[in-house]
Amino acid sequence: MKIIILGAGQVGSTLAENLASEQNDVTVVDLRPAALEDLQERLDIRTVVGHAAYPSTLRQAGADDADMIIAVTSSDETNMLACQIANTLFNTPTKIARVRATEYLKEDRLFGPDALPVDMRISPEQLVTDLIRRLIEYPGALQVVEFADGKVRLVGVKAYYGGPLVSRQLRELPAHLPGIDARVAAIYRRGRPIIPEGDTVIEAEDEVFFVAARDHIPKIIAELRRLDKPVKRVMLAGGGNIGLRLARALETSKIQVKIIEKSKERAHLLSEQLEHSIVLIGDAANESLLREENIEDVDVFCAITNDDEANILSAMLAKRLGARKAMCLINRVSYVDLVEGGSIDIAISPQSSTVSALLARVRRGDVVKVHSLRRGAAEAIEAVAHGDRHNSKVVGRRLDEIKLPPGTTIGAIVRGDEVIIAHHDTVIEAEDHVILFIVDKKRVKDVEKLFQVGLSFF
Repeated sequence: MKIIILGAGQVGSTLAENLASEQNDVTVVDLRPAALEDLQERLDIRTVVGHAAYPSTLRQAGADDADMIIAVTSSDETNMLACQIANTLFNTPTKIARVRATEYLKEDRLFGPDALPVDMRISPEQLVTDLIRRLIEYPGALQVVEFADGKVRLVGVKAYYGGPLVSRQLRELPAHLPGIDARVAAIYRRGRPIIPEGDTVIEAEDEVFFVAARDHIPKIIAELRRLDKPVKRVMLAGGGNIGLRLARALETSKIQVKIIEKSKERAHLLSEQLEHSIVLIGDAANESLLREENIEDVDVFCAITNDDEANILSAMLAKRLGARKAMCLINRVSYVDLVEGGSIDIAISPQSSTVSALLARVRRGDVVKVHSLRRGAAEAIEAVAHGDRHNSKVVGRRLDEIKLPPGTTIGAIVRGDEVIIAHHDTVIEAEDHVILFIVDKKRVKDVEKLFQVGLSFF
């Protein structure tokens, strides 16, 4: 595909890296020559220096025959205007814009064929809010992603010493979970993937990814971990857009929320807009303040300011002072591996969430959902099977008949409202939504080809 990315910030750069590695023709536009030079040194892409919404800049970037424009500059207005110009002047088939301001997002009539021609709008703050909320919902989880409108979830957990399934083979899973069907999609041991077989033994400290119907997730987590208590008290460091959204979401779940915000003006605004949350003015890295607010009783401390270093320091301090779990938002991807798994339990990357949401639009075949996992090394995708046994490589076939690329596992199938956990004799039918886990992202193209139908389908 020929793709133009407007904006060479964190999201634009991460997206360019992902798309260029999959042999797409990528052009990145930005006003900053230095940012583009840095990208061009690392990636096989074109770059254009210029204003993202100017027709001349878009024309220079190749908008005349581009398949897709992804506008992820720091300005909502520039992103929306660029999509409008791409539609009016160049008839670009797919237009995606990052829109952060809730004032725009809450007006559905602004976006559509008869209004702003934005085919897909991305709100990083909302994506991160949803991610953190799911992690709070499942206290033992490292990562939680949804498929098939929430019917299926893929969850990553770390197996602990003493867990009921540790030192047992995967084929023993049904005996420990009577009446619950689940599939282990992948295991990571000391950072390396292991393709699960019936005789695979789960070891302590393994990172286990499993797929199950949404309602079954809590029981499965309990089997892999010490039973984590439900979250009752949450402390948020930072009252920006994410802090406000998250506090609102948690209030509806009857969770006690405290927000620490440096700015007096912002703190007053938060106190006016939140009904049950306690808003404190101060520095989240202040040990005295954390002790005064009984940090040792906090179930989850979540640092979500715009400053990576401040987030890391406050989360580490909160954990040392007794918070049960510490999470922090990290924009710089290189920091994520450095801090996660130590005193900080989970490092959240807004880029990963945003890129995951965008990738589904780029995939070939009928791929409706993509989640980037393990810092982009692995992927979980939801693909729709079309056709019949004559023109499809998957429809009408048992799973053990399908030649899956190495390192690929089919975890579940959603047929209408029914969730079917995949077994070797499961047969895929037309229009099934198939959930796959791919440990090696280089194999994504092979999976896409698997779900493309032959010419006889048309």
